[in-house]
Amino acid sequence: MENDLELEGLADGDWDDAAGGVAGGVAGGADGADDGDDDADANGGADADDGGDDATTLPGIATLPGLAEGQGYIVLAATPIGNAGDASARLVAWLGSADIVAAEDTRRLHRLTTSLGVQVSGRVISYHEHNEAAKTPELLAQVQAGKVLLMVSDAGMPTVSDPGFRLVEAAVAAGVRVTMAPGPSAVLTALALSGLPTDRFCFEGFLPRKSGERASRLHELAVEPRTMVFFEAPHRLEPMLRALHTAFGPSRPAAVCRELTKTYEEVIRKPLSGLLEWAEAADIRGEIAVVVAGAPAADHGTPEDHVAAVNELIGQGMRLKEAVAVIAHDVHVSKRELYSAVLASRK
Repeated sequence: MENDLELEGLADGDWDDAAGGVAGGVAGGADGADDGDDDADANGGADADDGGDDATTLPGIATLPGLAEGQGYIVLAATPIGNAGDASARLVAWLGSADIVAAEDTRRLHRLTTSLGVQVSGRVISYHEHNEAAKTPELLAQVQAGKVLLMVSDAGMPTVSDPGFRLVEAAVAAGVRVTMAPGPSAVLTALALSGLPTDRFCFEGFLPRKSGERASRLHELAVEPRTMVFFEAPHRLEPMLRALHTAFGPSRPAAVCRELTKTYEEVIRKPLSGLLEWAEAADIRGEIAVVVAGAPAADHGTPEDHVAAVNELIGQGMRLKEAVAVIAHDVHVSKRELYSAVLASRK
């Protein structure tokens, strides 16, 4: 999910003057990759620390258990979803030490590393949905040759509605080690702020754009009992909410989460009818996550309510235990309780 870092007050030409942040002692002002190049070497590679630390001893990076000397591996690292201050120490350390950094957008990577004061020493490669199929074998071969590859998306977790899945899939198939530097996630942030149940949830990403396909998907999800998290573009939010209103009903609780972790962060919590009214009147901008409550549990009644259905099957020649099993399965009640209810009705 694309998102811009919250770095108010810096004009486009001022990024090279930004420094500090999480990097601490890491050298600032990285030149980074060229904006338009798919493959670019970061200028001015970082020198090793005086103590000779390598990638496994930098702050925030633990030695990977079971890793042979010289063996390459892949690191998936979460990046801030809106506020550069949310970058982890492990992300910063790997940005400054990985042999290769695969980035969804090299310009956004340059913006991030400059704001954090990180000097990227490795090769920076553009890796996105339009070239990942072609570039995955090349990157995998580099890792198999002993390189450490850092994979970052524009914002949040790689592979979650972002590039990276093809790389992980290929790495797993090839027996290549993959680890993670966890961190910000728009999905989990929206879920936590929604005020809706978090014990069970599912992520549905972006709904289909075509109305027929979207209606079909929502028809399937109408009975989904778990809390659902969606992404949506601001200009498509109103038709999306209208489709949710139609498929799930006007009273289903939901929340629209906008510009998470940024200055103008906003969470609107209303039934779908209220959210639709808000969207019709609002000038909606920014990155959007929509969280919707799962379908309420169906009321299947008491075992006594289904005794007649059991007797009807018995009247058709079915044995008592078989009839109880069929009805209990269909109406989701306890077989033992339904069996007892049938016997009690005969007294």
